[in-house]
Amino acid sequence: MIRPNHLQGRMLLESINTVRMNKGLQPLDTLGDDQDLRRDLGLDSLDLAELTVRLEAGSGVDVFQAGLVTTVGEVLERLEGQAE
Repeated sequence: MIRPNHLQGRMLLESINTVRMNKGLQPLDTLGDDQDLRRDLGLDSLDLAELTVRLEAGSGVDVFQAGLVTTVGEVLERLEGQAE
């Protein structure tokens, strides 16, 4: 589970919720590291593009620059600069 006081986790939750609400889905209260962006969170390719833009605007990090990410935990690793 993403800690609510974790800066990157909060930014990710807010960004995902904005994308979800833009497509008529309910916002989430929490995120788990192993949640799949497509399967568990209901995001499609256009949603992932929107999420990428939002995250890059907020953090300066393009989470897909080093390749595909599929889970919340992988996105957080990229945001924290831990991915290769």
